Amino acid sequence: MKLPEQVLTCIRRLESAGYLAYCVGGCVRDNLLGIIPQDYDLCTNATPDVIASVFADHTLVRSGEKHGTIGVVFDKTVYEITTFRTEGGYVDNRHPDWVRFVPTVEEDLARRDFTINAMAYNPAQGLVDPFGGQQDLENRVLRAVGAPAQRFSEDSLRILRGVRFALRFQLTPETETKEAMFRLTPLMDNLARERVFEELCKLILQATAQDLLRYSPILTQVIPELATAVDFCQHSPHHAYDVFTHTAYVVENVPPVLSLRLAALFHDIGKPQVFTMDENGRGHFKQHAPAGAQIADGILRRLKAPNALREQVVFLIDKHMLPLEPDRKLLRRRLSQYGEENCRLLLKLQKADFMSKGVPTDEHPQFASVSEMIDLIIREDDCLGIRDLAVNGNDLIALGIPAGSQIGRILDSLLEQVQQEQIRNEKTVLLEAAKEINHS
Repeated sequence: MKLPEQVLTCIRRLESAGYLAYCVGGCVRDNLLGIIPQDYDLCTNATPDVIASVFADHTLVRSGEKHGTIGVVFDKTVYEITTFRTEGGYVDNRHPDWVRFVPTVEEDLARRDFTINAMAYNPAQGLVDPFGGQQDLENRVLRAVGAPAQRFSEDSLRILRGVRFALRFQLTPETETKEAMFRLTPLMDNLARERVFEELCKLILQATAQDLLRYSPILTQVIPELATAVDFCQHSPHHAYDVFTHTAYVVENVPPVLSLRLAALFHDIGKPQVFTMDENGRGHFKQHAPAGAQIADGILRRLKAPNALREQVVFLIDKHMLPLEPDRKLLRRRLSQYGEENCRLLLKLQKADFMSKGVPTDEHPQFASVSEMIDLIIREDDCLGIRDLAVNGNDLIALGIPAGSQIGRILDSLLEQVQQEQIRNEKTVLLEAAKEINHS
């Protein structure tokens, strides 16, 4: 296993001082899978004060010292070194009631979540794998360390993490681990919403439709608003799937862009709320898009999602039924209203929505033509906003139009006329049109 020079330096320094030191956890797992680790964590039988002494010539991060962790900075990168420890009592299903340092790496590994993360490595000793993590990786098995119920009761976020690991590495939870994951989902109600959101974001970027269907009891525990979509029959000849199954396929069929994946997950969440059935037994979902946007906004606020992300997701849900056709005037107006990025994301969501109905259709929306038309409009640098007009507020003031709200109204009117191709975006033409608008 090849380790970065800074990691080797950490291990050598601790060994030279008479202590044991290992790489541990995800970096070992990733190396075994042939994946370049994003970071390296180390563990040692040296206590935090000893670690600080050994690395006294480096900048140290001591915020985790009470739990046994000292961060050592090499070239602006922090390498966390943690004293072998065990933990006990998790009243809040998250934080250990106490932490005790232990003498061996095996005891330290015994406190970890899954066997694939409970491995350590030292260049001289090789792999330390007391729970069979390497074999589980080879067999593509997700297995909790020790008793699964105990592991998930200690920190219920491990349930969501387990789903993410299963998706990322294509693992199948072994029976006892899976049963405990599903049985103990109510414990996740105690989790900080920020922790849930962080795991949800990582998970949703990797999920396939079958993943979402398989783990829906866990997903709906942390997002209960999705529960009504599960098995909700649409009673529509245009949909072969229930609302949640359709949703799962839409998520799979959009690119792994976070705002797009979240919008796909929530795009039809308003359907059960607005559902009606006519005398022929056909289902209708009038105004489900704005209803879904409102529900999604509440979910993302509760999960404390960043404002910019929340606003983009809500926009995509609210507008996912908005017509986008290969019409230059229409698309120019949409681009002016919503911006290029939002329009392109909206088109991708609409395409995935159409592809995920599960029924044959003679309808063939012109997604490729719309995309090409957007490319053309952007390439030709069309007039998409007030800033693109050949005149500005100062030009209108020079005409004798008083500064104030009238200036804005005239510029808006000029932009609309240019976009409708009623007048050319040329300064002399626009000034004449401005005079007419001002006197009308």
